[in-house]
Amino acid sequence: MASPNKLNPIPHPPKKPVVGNILSLDPNAPVQHLVRLTKELGPIFWLDMMGAPLVIVAGHDLIDELSDEKRFDKAVRGSLRRVRAVGGDGLFTADTSEPNWSKAHNILLQPFGNRAMQSYHPSMVDIAEQLVKKWERLNGDEEIDVVHDMTALTLDTIGLCGFDYRFNSFYRRDYHPFVESLVRSLETIMMTRGIPLEGLWLQKRRKTLAEDVAFMNRMVDEIIAERRGNAEAAEGKKDMLGAMMTGVDRATGEQLDDVNIRYQINTFLIAGHETTSGLLSCTIYALLKHPEVLKKAYEEVDRVLGPDINARPTYQQVTQLTYITQILKEALRLWPPAPAYGIAPLQDETIGGKYKLRKNTFVTVLVIPASGVRTRMPSIPRISAARPRPSARSTPGNRSATASAPASAAALQCMRRRSRSA
Repeated sequence: MASPNKLNPIPHPPKKPVVGNILSLDPNAPVQHLVRLTKELGPIFWLDMMGAPLVIVAGHDLIDELSDEKRFDKAVRGSLRRVRAVGGDGLFTADTSEPNWSKAHNILLQPFGNRAMQSYHPSMVDIAEQLVKKWERLNGDEEIDVVHDMTALTLDTIGLCGFDYRFNSFYRRDYHPFVESLVRSLETIMMTRGIPLEGLWLQKRRKTLAEDVAFMNRMVDEIIAERRGNAEAAEGKKDMLGAMMTGVDRATGEQLDDVNIRYQINTFLIAGHETTSGLLSCTIYALLKHPEVLKKAYEEVDRVLGPDINARPTYQQVTQLTYITQILKEALRLWPPAPAYGIAPLQDETIGGKYKLRKNTFVTVLVIPASGVRTRMPSIPRISAARPRPSARSTPGNRSATASAPASAAALQCMRRRSRSA
């Protein structure tokens, strides 16, 4: 008798007729729900998404195998596919087969390099000082909305370093209109699940989405046009916009067109602000829960930056904050801001010696359980000795290539690593 499990021996939870498991996941915390399922079903299982299989993988060994870029490729599907409404064929949402993906990747390697990061450093300090001044002026009994302020910090930093635009979030009661449109758009996209008749109750939100996207595109297009129209001022700009406007892909000899540059800017704002602000927010939370670690972080800052609290930190000093760098990496491991990513096999494949995957099967790699994370943040001092500790320097040579998956995956990770190192 044939098995009712069409992906046997990959297990799956009970499903409902027609819709399968698409309504089973917690819409408010889908990743956490998937993590719970890994504890019930193991390091690999699959869900029926209205007839289409979605394979979930969380085991270290399986992820190592899935990280072979000769066998598996990035998959832009589900909610990520819907983000193309804002990001178009930018790096985050482009298929690797699209010409602009490799072209932009090659052109953007330089503006994410260490030398470029040094040139962005004054702008980063500028925005950080605005945050510090805001906090300095608060009364002792006032609450700080950490997530809001970290979001403002990262968006303003990306705006200034990326295309010389100031959102001035710390001088506003609410976010800049562009940021409000961006956040509202992403909320609508994440609410969309592709179920029948969904368009009826999301009709108003979809109309707002179209208006928000048009507004964001218009604003970015104006920034690009203004830079193009002022060649003299543009010549001295060493930001990412300047690099995209003048950079040439060595493989094709081509430049990025203005529409793709717009999508890259939107991509930086989408992918950059949410991941970095999430990292900083979780790091602050963890430090407040572990005062002994916070004390050591203070000691390192005092030692490296010196006694003058009014002196601006230099790029070289920031690179000497090794203990704080370890804390940030530990926060990435404990609660990665990009907790999952999608891939698909280029051909029919077998992983783990027995799990068969058909060509183009959508596979979601769960980074959280692969990092050894529980649903509640564990105590930093109780970390297994096999894992990197905040008190020790990182030793990449002793770890699996997928150990840094919280930062990203595949060819894009080199850019994110460089930008976060600053």
